[in-house]
Amino acid sequence: MALSISAVVLLAIVVFLLVRKSGLKAGHAVVCVLLGFYLASSSIAPTVNQLTTSVASMINNIKF
Repeated sequence: MALSISAVVLLAIVVFLLVRKSGLKAGHAVVCVLLGFYLASSSIAPTVNQLTTSVASMINNIKF
């Protein structure tokens, strides 16, 4: 059974957990910036989307 979760939903959950449990630090801010680009659909969002899609595809192709 394959589970598909939107990147926006996944990042929103991560941001929520990071804010609630450990405060906002530099690494957490990067996640917030990524979430902001997806939500705002800014001019750089397609580039960030392409990058995350490429990374996800690369991770998907790893054979264990």
